[in-house]
Amino acid sequence: MFKKALIAEDFESYNSSVQKALEELKIEIIDNVQYCDDAFMKIKKSIREKKPYDLLITDLSFVSDHREQNITNGRDLINIIKNESPPIKIIAFSIEDRAEIVDDLFKTHEINGFVSKGREDLKELKQAIKAVFNDQKYISSNIKNSIKTKNSYDFTRFEIILVKLLSEGMMQKNIPEYLKENNIKPSSLSSVEKCLNNMKESLGVGNNEQLIALCKDWGII
Repeated sequence: MFKKALIAEDFESYNSSVQKALEELKIEIIDNVQYCDDAFMKIKKSIREKKPYDLLITDLSFVSDHREQNITNGRDLINIIKNESPPIKIIAFSIEDRAEIVDDLFKTHEINGFVSKGREDLKELKQAIKAVFNDQKYISSNIKNSIKTKNSYDFTRFEIILVKLLSEGMMQKNIPEYLKENNIKPSSLSSVEKCLNNMKESLGVGNNEQLIALCKDWGII
């Protein structure tokens, strides 16, 4: 199991809960900070002293207060640590669980695990720590399915146009007129309805509002 862990979390209640979870896993050294700047300073100091942390658990959002910060959020903290520090396993523990955010954290920032704050989150966090320790990736199950669907569905240009128009407030029945005016084909109402229905069925959503919300969550529009 990991020997030395750092928790970066600005809410004391979560900080204490994560600390307890790490203690139950018999991690020997556990430090806590409430600011990203402090987390980075502690990690740099541990490297200088040749006693580096081997695990960082960090939130993504940090509430600003009277203290000015250079690193204001968990994504920037992760990015800086990945660029300037030796190998350290990183688990993001956050309520920000939109599929495109989590997907980007793994692809761009190369985190090792993501646990969504919510019901039974500490149980999941312990599972994540065990998985990451064994060099496995870990994603909360509810997010994993969403990311899998996002990455497996290939949106066409026509589909994106339709959803974008709906998101801007255009009535579905008025879309064909816009398509004809802009020489976009197919432009019939039946084609628009068929395309939207196919998208909703494939993505498992029940109406246009849910389709728009999903596409916004995924960064499609």
